[in-house]
Formats: sequence, C-alpha cells, structure tokens
Amino acid sequence: MKLMFLGTGAADWQRKRPEGVLEYRRYSSALIDGVLLIDPNDAVIEAMEEHGTDPRAVKYIVCTHRHRDHYSPETVEKLCGMGARFYELCDGDCTVMGEYTLRAYKGNHGTAEETVHFMISKGDKSLYYALDGAWLMYGEVAAIKEHCPALLVLDATVGEAEGDYRIFEHNDLRMVLEMKSALSSYVERFAISHMARTLHESHALLEDKMAKHGIITAYDGLVLEI
Repeated sequence: MKLMFLGTGAADWQRKRPEGVLEYRRYSSALIDGVLLIDPNDAVIEAMEEHGTDPRAVKYIVCTHRHRDHYSPETVEKLCGMGARFYELCDGDCTVMGEYTLRAYKGNHGTAEETVHFMISKGDKSLYYALDGAWLMYGEVAAIKEHCPALLVLDATVGEAEGDYRIFEHNDLRMVLEMKSALSSYVERFAISHMARTLHESHALLEDKMAKHGIITAYDGLVLEI
C-alpha cells in the first residue's frame, strides 16, 4: 500500500493558504493507492490535483467523523459523480472494498460521538488510522495487538501545550510518546498528523524532535510505502 497525506492540519488552519505563508497544512485527509480516500473534506480535490493524483481515480470514500474539517457533502457528491462510492462505517463494522478490508473502531473524540478509526488491510499489510481522538480506546488497542499494523497514524493536535482541555479528545505529544512506548512491540512505524496551527512550533523543529523518538511527522504530500 502507498499512503499519501493530502492534509495534516487540524481545524484551526485556514481553508486557503494565505498569501506569502510558506508553512501551511490543509485539513487532514489521506489517500491510499490513489483509490481509497479517508476524510473527504472540502480541500481534498485540489490537494489531489496539486500532488499529481487524479480525483477521478478514487473508488472508495470513508470518513472518520463529520466535523467540517473532515467531511464535506459537496466533496462526496463530486467524487461520487466521478465514479466513487461513499461507505458509512460504524464501530464494529468490517467491509471489503476491492483489495482492501476495512474495520472500524470507536475513537475517543467526544464532540463527535460517532467518530471511528480504521484498520485498513491489503494482503498481509495493515495500517491503523486514528484521527481525531485522544488516548486509544481499549477496542482499538486490542485490534492493533491482533493485526500488528505496519503503520500507526496518531492524532497530535495539542503539541506540548500544558493544561489544555483538548487533551480529553485529542493527543498531545506526551500522550503520543507514551502510546508508542506501549505499542512498539505490535507496530512497525508510527506517524503523527492533525497538528493544530496555534499549538505547534515549526514543522522542522517538530520533525527533528519526533525523529529522535522514531516517529514520522507527516506533512502535506508525504507518501509512505507500507
């Protein structure tokens, strides 16, 4: 599998890149093998075009939850008009989409109770995509221990802001490091995404800091082979 991060920002990023701004993140979304789209927000079509991927190649669409930075009905309508199919998955669902098997697990994201995270498998490889959400739920951890994903993508919204109430539905970096320590026996690689504009330092500083712990800091357009 090939995972492309179309966007790696949280909801406090502006929808359009401000003029003159060099460091910018779109709303978080990801694309697998050019055909399986996770989180069809209103920036994904232009993101695909910018990164050389044809939106008309998308066959399957799934959504973690319906906050505005993850879901746009207009985007779903456009992509379905190009031939894609939108799958609504709930906690406990297991669905086959062509070469992919998707399992959905409840995520810890209180302002969107229907939030799910995805174990996505193709052949003998799996990845676990866990945006948005704070500490992984027990069912998620059990799934990770069972499937031993090659990649675990974790929410890192809060950065290192101490005493921030958002840790009850998003991770800070200390939480990310603790989960990596606990799950390293079951996961090959770890990555973070969904970084808040107002709660993080520059990408270069964050990337250097996380690399020391063996964690990939995702950026818009990053492609990982799984």
